[in-house]
Amino acid sequence: MFIVLLKFSDNKAQAGQFMDGHKAWIKQGMDEGVFLLIGSLQPNVGGAVMAHNISYAQLQQRVNDDPFVAQNVVSADILEITPNMADERLQFLLG
Repeated sequence: MFIVLLKFSDNKAQAGQFMDGHKAWIKQGMDEGVFLLIGSLQPNVGGAVMAHNISYAQLQQRVNDDPFVAQNVVSADILEITPNMADERLQFLLG
């Protein structure tokens, strides 16, 4: 399981220019069942993605394909988590 932190760079002002592509990138990840959760980092410093069922290398390529990353609107940090315990509603993450 992974948490991807997408933090705005100095090019934040260009976000609007690439927003449609970024939203399409998010939708594809959700539609393919790779992205579980998408949210904003507060206060307005970027976004975060929870991902699973993908290798680190595959996720890194997917993140690189995000127009926000490709155009340096955000910098991306990928945190890999090996879950050991989970609420019963999240047991599928332990597999």
